[in-house]
Amino acid sequence: MLADQRRQQLLEMVRARGFAPLPELARALSVSEATIRRDVGLLQEQGAASRIHGGVLYTGASPKLPHFDALGTGRWEQKRAIASKAVSLVEDGDTILLDGGSTTYEVARLLVGRPLHVVTNSLPVANLFASDTRSDLVWIGGNVCPRTGVALGPYAERMLATVRVRKTILSVAAVNEEGLYNNNLLLVETERAMMRAADEVIVVADSSKFGHRSLTHLCGLDAVNWLVVDSGIDEGWKATLARTGVRLLVADGDPAFPNGAVVKGSETTKTGQ
Repeated sequence: MLADQRRQQLLEMVRARGFAPLPELARALSVSEATIRRDVGLLQEQGAASRIHGGVLYTGASPKLPHFDALGTGRWEQKRAIASKAVSLVEDGDTILLDGGSTTYEVARLLVGRPLHVVTNSLPVANLFASDTRSDLVWIGGNVCPRTGVALGPYAERMLATVRVRKTILSVAAVNEEGLYNNNLLLVETERAMMRAADEVIVVADSSKFGHRSLTHLCGLDAVNWLVVDSGIDEGWKATLARTGVRLLVADGDPAFPNGAVVKGSETTKTGQ
């Protein structure tokens, strides 16, 4: 097998699973682990894969689902910045519950390889952790929406009623003064069950979602513990959120807060200090 062909096959194996152990890749491709490490080094330069503790993590384009494709590519930079900031709220050993939103998927990609207990109703997210030997995975079943790969409905809600987690991380379609919204009634009911299961609720939403409504109201702003956003959020929304008591975490890139910022109550402080 030519080196280019081997690297492409390696990438496809990692892409399909999200994460793959180094020895397993070496056995599948009939080469040494040293060769796999060299191949991953080249793929890492291209931004397609990354070597982490225990194996290789896929870091290329997000999964080809109609839901993700419909969103276009214009906000992926913001979503990834949000994800990079949101993972700072997750501690090793946490039990976390992840929904199937595109920004939540970016959060999940950054959590692979960490010692966590992961609960999710998202097939793409579950796929990321299925081969991760450092995490424990619980899949929430139900009626799977083929457009998103997410399990919804009464079966999912019954299972969620038996689950308790430290943190639930959700994506939303819109945010305004009345609260948070999503565009699917079944999804909203399932996400409410996810919120009830958690000690803390973390919402990840890019700044384009603010000032809008969507089909179904999920909850009020005061029902959320943390809201993680990109640096495009304006000062008016920062003040509005501060009044509700929700803690706002601004992703890196805010010119006023180059290391990110936390807004709580009437005070704003830089993170990392």
